[in-house]
Amino acid sequence: MEIYIPSGISEDKALEKTTHLAIAAHHDDIEIMAYDGILNCFGKDDKHFTGVVVTNGAGSPRSGIYAHYTDEQMQAVRKVEQKKAAFVGEYCAQVFLDYTSSQVKSPTNTDVIDDIKSIIERSTPDYIYTHNLADKHDTHIGVAVKVIKALRELGYTPKAVYGCEVWRGLDWLGDEHKVSFDVSGRDNLGAALLGVFDSQIAGGKRYDLATVGRWLANATYSESHGVDKVNAVSYAMDLTPLVRDHNLDIKEFILKYVQDFANNISKKVGSVL
Repeated sequence: MEIYIPSGISEDKALEKTTHLAIAAHHDDIEIMAYDGILNCFGKDDKHFTGVVVTNGAGSPRSGIYAHYTDEQMQAVRKVEQKKAAFVGEYCAQVFLDYTSSQVKSPTNTDVIDDIKSIIERSTPDYIYTHNLADKHDTHIGVAVKVIKALRELGYTPKAVYGCEVWRGLDWLGDEHKVSFDVSGRDNLGAALLGVFDSQIAGGKRYDLATVGRWLANATYSESHGVDKVNAVSYAMDLTPLVRDHNLDIKEFILKYVQDFANNISKKVGSVL
């Protein structure tokens, strides 16, 4: 585990100050999925953001000047980029756990859970951002499940635990289950944070454009009969019930949301047949 502190204060003090904690699978996931937390804390004296990247960045797609980089070189580059984002976003701390994707996805690996527990114990955040349980990426789902298990084992329930968008949008989620974050108003900060990940952008993945495009689309398509009230929205699902009630089955929890979506489609189509 490596902990980078942009301000130079002690690790303990930085983690103790944390109010908003993002636990993500990969470098740059934080800036895509937890921008609400970054915005809420930026420039504030009473709110502080910390990011956790669980994997080591191996296996990243690459092209252009990065095409011939080894996995070790890419891991080093991605860590530097994540530190740049932490500095630009005024993060209280940036934690690197450096696990492989296979370790994160393994149902029997408890080391990842133990490290996540350690960070949560030291920071006791009010809000936690992680991946959503309907994400397309297996490693993202692995992280989300391990965060839930870590919180359950600790017996710690923050004010909210959010499962956020990265490799699958959440516009399909029922409005009664959907958490909407207004992430408009600081376009320059969002662009700066996403822009530091040159190895991904120049390497062939325009996450910077795709992310801002999704936020704009969410804002515009959120309401069919009204004008846009904001110009950028990110979505999350509320995972707090899974932390509060340990008897809730994680898989059944997300499948109920999917079934609600199917029922909604069935009702709408059926009404016009």
